[in-house]
Amino acid sequence: MRRPQPRSVEEVCKGATRVCVINGVVDTTNIGAIFRSAAALGIDAVLLTPDSCDPLNRRSVRVSMGSVFLVPWTWIDNPLEQLAQLGFSTVAMALTKQSVTIDSPLLQALPRLAIIMGTEGDGLPRNVVEAADYVARIPMQHGVDSLNVAAASAIAFWQLRKR
Repeated sequence: MRRPQPRSVEEVCKGATRVCVINGVVDTTNIGAIFRSAAALGIDAVLLTPDSCDPLNRRSVRVSMGSVFLVPWTWIDNPLEQLAQLGFSTVAMALTKQSVTIDSPLLQALPRLAIIMGTEGDGLPRNVVEAADYVARIPMQHGVDSLNVAAASAIAFWQLRKR
């Protein structure tokens, strides 16, 4: 059976105010969990870099509880460039010295925001972090330095949702 042609980034993002970019996430369970959180928490679209796994993978669909069929999604080659052309500001979820906390009013006030989530373990590539408009972190306690990408996405989606 032949899969349908993917939708364009422009089509998927039309009218969107909050989108998620999944950059290099290869675990099908994480992909499914991110889609489920995206659907539940009001993310308008999900864009995946080609090095991410297919959200139509059986495990991803199952973990998402079918949410991969609820949230518009497509593949994206150059997220920062393409999203800037569509009027989105970008926020890379990463731990850097220039990170702002995720509850920064500056981020909440942005009319169109793309939340960029990185791969398991290594996180986002340095060039993505450096090219993003903003870098945000989730404050941690008890010496924990990071969260699983699926858990972090749920927190980011809730905090950065359009109000």
